[in-house]
Amino acid sequence: MTPEPPGPSQLLNRLRMRQVALLLSIEELGTLHAASATLGMTQPAATKMLHELEDALGQALFDRIGRGLQLNDAGRCVLAHFHGMQGTITALSRELKAIRQGSAGKLFIGSIMAASPAFLTQALIRLKAQYPLLAVEITVATSDRLLELLQQGALDLVIGRLTSASPDDYIFSPIAQEPLSVVVARDHPLAGKSRVKFAALLAYPWILQPRGSPMRDVMEQEFKTHQAPLPKGLIETASILTTTNLISQTRMVAVIPQSIATRYEHHGLLAIVPYALSHQLEAFGSILRRDRPPNRSAAALMALLQEHFGD
Repeated sequence: MTPEPPGPSQLLNRLRMRQVALLLSIEELGTLHAASATLGMTQPAATKMLHELEDALGQALFDRIGRGLQLNDAGRCVLAHFHGMQGTITALSRELKAIRQGSAGKLFIGSIMAASPAFLTQALIRLKAQYPLLAVEITVATSDRLLELLQQGALDLVIGRLTSASPDDYIFSPIAQEPLSVVVARDHPLAGKSRVKFAALLAYPWILQPRGSPMRDVMEQEFKTHQAPLPKGLIETASILTTTNLISQTRMVAVIPQSIATRYEHHGLLAIVPYALSHQLEAFGSILRRDRPPNRSAAALMALLQEHFGD
């Protein structure tokens, strides 16, 4: 009979941070030899520590292949949780440093591009009124990439979507919907039309967000609905600046958030194509790690987002 896995209290008593660091280092460097050297250990000591970790967890984490080690399913599961622990320690270290220096600290925010022009801007203006000395760093990327950075502790708060991430690991507070618009250059043959069918869009090259992002998933569903393959010669980018620069000088077609498209069209930088997408994105919102308490400024920003824009 397979023994029962250790409970939470047993794990807390058995696990050591040095073991966590060893497993993370093995993943990063690829070999036990390199990991042990980085941590200032002999390889036999590292091997012993790895066995102790497996004993503490009650499960082997690697398949031994010749002289090498290969993570098994249990190892990948444990490693994912260790990444979360590493992120928590990173965030803790950053907060303690700010307290020691007597500063307001620094807030690291990740945001999808749709939230930046209006939602995040207005909330940040109000946050800075509360904390004038607070330093803020904003990373704009797709939700999947931002969640990776949140997991690693590089971000305190994300404004985006959960994508395929486990909702049990995060606290999500919805902020708003994000309608999408098909856009082209102002002098594009489709600009100025009263109505455009999907088949007409297929006559031109496309720019889409990278695979795995929510907007890309929506567009792949759109193509499937019309029984059309993705365009050949596709350009993939999450950069709104690159996208708008490309469509302004070519006959390419792209899809961007309606809030950005409307603003750019108002300034004469592009044209919105009168085509209604049959699929839309889910609401975006603020995202925190459930196992990582928000610092004071992150909690204040979340409150401002909810207060100003509602649930």
